[in-house]
Amino acid sequence: MGIKSRHWALAAAPLALALLATTGCESTSGSKAESKAAPSTSATSAARSVTRVCAEPAAGPSKAPAGAVTVDPAVVGDLAAKTKSSPPNTTFWLKPGKHRLDPDRYAQVIPKEGDRYLGAPGAVLDGRKKNQYAFAGSARDVAIRYLTVQRFAAPPDEGVVNHDSADGWVIEHTTIQDNSGAGLMAGARQQVRASCLRDNGQYGMNAYKAGGPITGLVVEGNEIVGNNTGDWERRRKGCGCTGGVKFWAVNGADVRGNWVHDNRGTGLWADTNNNDFRIENNVIEDNDGAALIYEISYNAVIRNNTIRRNNWVEGRKGADSGDTFPFATVYLSESGGEPRIRARTNKIEIYGNVLENNWSGITLWENADRFCNSPANTSSGDCTLLVKKTSSCVRPAIAKAPLYSDCRWKTQWVDIHDNRFVLDESVVKCTEMCGRMAVLSNYGTYPDWSPYHGEGVADAITEQQHNRWHDNVYVGPWKFVTEDQSRVLDFGQWQATPYQQDKGSTLDLQAGGRDG
Repeated sequence: MGIKSRHWALAAAPLALALLATTGCESTSGSKAESKAAPSTSATSAARSVTRVCAEPAAGPSKAPAGAVTVDPAVVGDLAAKTKSSPPNTTFWLKPGKHRLDPDRYAQVIPKEGDRYLGAPGAVLDGRKKNQYAFAGSARDVAIRYLTVQRFAAPPDEGVVNHDSADGWVIEHTTIQDNSGAGLMAGARQQVRASCLRDNGQYGMNAYKAGGPITGLVVEGNEIVGNNTGDWERRRKGCGCTGGVKFWAVNGADVRGNWVHDNRGTGLWADTNNNDFRIENNVIEDNDGAALIYEISYNAVIRNNTIRRNNWVEGRKGADSGDTFPFATVYLSESGGEPRIRARTNKIEIYGNVLENNWSGITLWENADRFCNSPANTSSGDCTLLVKKTSSCVRPAIAKAPLYSDCRWKTQWVDIHDNRFVLDESVVKCTEMCGRMAVLSNYGTYPDWSPYHGEGVADAITEQQHNRWHDNVYVGPWKFVTEDQSRVLDFGQWQATPYQQDKGSTLDLQAGGRDG
């Protein structure tokens, strides 16, 4: 799964306000540039208020709450043993100090339903790079607060906290750092709030549940930083297996008020049959890859985010290699609105965002060779949410309605408006291949029985699938790519027939403005 080849398979809220610590929001990397166009009020507020929970974590209770079971860091394995011997709905208070599990690699805490874990100031659960998992099992409605969980050695694609993706967990005011694999997994109705997901080997959080989907996920007011220390995309080329947060088959998610920065890859990545996302009021900056990827998924609102200095590493690497694909900051790959799938919106709407000095802007892509039952579908075995059996997407049925349409994930009904896009090439340090908006596909060729050969998908995504830019502000030397990656337009051509994009938008070629 994940980003595919650029050519045939793209080889590839009140509580939120309470969680935001108002600061000057000044990143440690990137130059500053003055911008002429005023950003939206919400996006400006997000930029000035970021969740610095890693540097300033909230302190837990200094004394055990009434009725709580006290856990002693001097006793190895005390937390797991007391959890096992206590009834459901028990509150555990971890005293200050470094708590350890038994040295066996599979030693872990198995909560019971409704258990609550509270860390005192300075309470740390340390896996010593020996234990694989911290909290596991299928118990519902477990809460973990004010605790640091670190140095666990989960295998790739597996997680340390909520290892088995149990439902209803609350992770709040918790630091999950320096672990292998994913710091955190996710189940239905999970809430991750005001927490620090930092420097984990693969993901900060891997929102994946076997047999999914995950419903009702909330990710609010967190700092998500420095993840993918294991550099997995290069160890497994094209794996699509990293991100500050990765979402798989999540139906209904609110991702708001987070500071997602300096991850060694993509910031937020929704991959494979996600639906009904609201991604709002986040600051997403200085990630090596895209700020946001929404891939083979449906129905989302992306609004009032501040997005800056993303994709400098991966964008420049692609350009230096001669790859002309428009590496995006917000990348929609085979994703669009679909009214037949129930959600809070029936389109993908991107508005009120400020994008400053990223490698490029927004790319809408659809791979003509990627569809249900195609060998080019790297999400192998998965089909669209409109088709029950992947095996039904074969000749002759796939060549006619309804399967001709429904066997394909489509980039359609995307509405991009009232955003501000600023590019200062002297800041990004580029003169070629950056500063591009794009809506495109490839020439369909594979497999030989595919009904999507030729330019049909490219024509559809560009002119027939209701993908529109309008009422945006552009500052800097922006270019526009349509149909395929060889067709690069200026602003006038982009607005003219046949594309007629960005009605009501403005372009100021002179870059300026303050970045930071």
